[in-house]
Amino acid sequence: MCLAIPMQIVEIEGLTGVAEVDGVARKVRLDLLPEVYLGDYVLVHAGLAIARVDAGEAEETLSLLRKIADEVY
Repeated sequence: MCLAIPMQIVEIEGLTGVAEVDGVARKVRLDLLPEVYLGDYVLVHAGLAIARVDAGEAEETLSLLRKIADEVY
């Protein structure tokens, strides 16, 4: 099973960006999303931004993931 995490783009330099969620920042490739902008939410899988999502959808997904993590840990 694959899992893509919604993250917010906080830096962009060419086809590389930095995405952040809950204080964790990761470098991501932006090759599939040439028109991504600072502040956009993207789905990140294996270091690659694979889709743009709206902020509401991203927050809803993150809320569910946090709830699951709280129950497991």
